[in-house]
Amino acid sequence: MDAKISRAQAWELLKQYNKDPFHLQHALTVEGVMKWFAKDQGFSDEEEFWSIAGLLHDIDFEQFPDQHCIKAPQLLRSGGVSEELIHAVCSHGYGLTTVDAKPEHTMEKILFAADELTGLIWAAAIIRPSKSVMDMEVKSVKKKYKTPAFAAGCSRKVIEDGSALLGWELDTLIEKTILAMRSCEADVNAAIAEMKSG
Repeated sequence: MDAKISRAQAWELLKQYNKDPFHLQHALTVEGVMKWFAKDQGFSDEEEFWSIAGLLHDIDFEQFPDQHCIKAPQLLRSGGVSEELIHAVCSHGYGLTTVDAKPEHTMEKILFAADELTGLIWAAAIIRPSKSVMDMEVKSVKKKYKTPAFAAGCSRKVIEDGSALLGWELDTLIEKTILAMRSCEADVNAAIAEMKSG
């Protein structure tokens, strides 16, 4: 699997279309989560591809929310990204938009499942005294998960569909995603702090 661009090029491409620190933080979080999952699932040799897919997955969302995953191929091709990576990015919109790129590879299924879940876990983390996922437990996430009004923008259906695509129990997906978010929290926070100060 070849993204055809480096991580540094992917970051610059993302910033062409995304300025909001919230969106950039989400992109960096999903990048780190996908990097962790690549190792966890035995795809260490594809780690960079997985992480770049995570970084660029919402490239069109800030400027073109009504064309999410539809505008992405054009923006990605302008940056010289591979068709393989374009499919991976667009597949996380399967069933949510008019995109017909179905998640097929393990990486695509994880991106589909974990994207929404990272948002819900992060929302649960920032209201904790620690404001961190480092002390987050599955039961805490499940409690918030069962409250429809909490992080209402994070689709439970997508998370459950993603879990089913992977053949995982929901608790397994939540546990792994918490561990993945722990692995990158410090780096994401440092990157956002540097952006805000610069």
